[in-house]
Amino acid sequence: MSDTTLDRIVADVRRRLETYGEAPGLEDAAHEAVEARRREGLRSLGQALSKPGPALIAECKKASPSAGLIREDFDAVALADAYSAGGAAAISVVTEPDSFQGDTRWLIDVRRTVGLPVLRKDFIVTRRQLFETAVLGVDAVLLIARILDQETLKSLLKTAAELELEVLLEIFADEDPAIAVASGAPIIGVNARDLATFEVRLDRVESIAAELPADRVRVAESGIRDPGDLDRLRAAGYDGFLVGEYLVRSEDPEAAVRNLLGEQASDQ
Repeated sequence: MSDTTLDRIVADVRRRLETYGEAPGLEDAAHEAVEARRREGLRSLGQALSKPGPALIAECKKASPSAGLIREDFDAVALADAYSAGGAAAISVVTEPDSFQGDTRWLIDVRRTVGLPVLRKDFIVTRRQLFETAVLGVDAVLLIARILDQETLKSLLKTAAELELEVLLEIFADEDPAIAVASGAPIIGVNARDLATFEVRLDRVESIAAELPADRVRVAESGIRDPGDLDRLRAAGYDGFLVGEYLVRSEDPEAAVRNLLGEQASDQ
């Protein structure tokens, strides 16, 4: 069986990590960064997604393997500022450099600009990446269940908790959610776009909501194009909605956020 796009991306990430030198002070620096975040006030992704009304995680994503460059004049800070003004609950920043043309430095600037929780979206496979994420000062991190064995997932969840990094644990729409549920992760995302096949299954995202416990924060990811999609998934039981390409391509990202939230945004 040939490698999928997801396999190739993860292999690239692992190869890149192998080129990194030793960083003996990184773990200590990560814990110092946690103290700094505590002093200024932690921003909780879970709380932001649990408020009444639809909660939008608006994503800053420069490119993707399927779409190529998404926005010519890409500016993560300007996008995040517009999303915040439009009523987004949190900001996601895609930082993977090879397939998504991301940059970890965007995280620092975005978090300084907006007062919302900031999520690092990348392909995290080692504790070192979590220490790096904490040093960058953000609030939450994406973990992808499919690319982690159970032991590694448990270790990463434990390390993230120690660093007070909230985790959005992502599964794909074609997966059995049992492992993600059993992990105890408080926030579970279901991605409509399978990075192995790029098929979008919004109907499956809708149906899988019933398999996720009501005591978890449930996030629908990808494939959302209009207020009707958001309303449909909210009716299925989702609390949060992660939207990237639709917003990044918009001529007016602030208005696009308001449009997705619809009249409900004014009810909050």
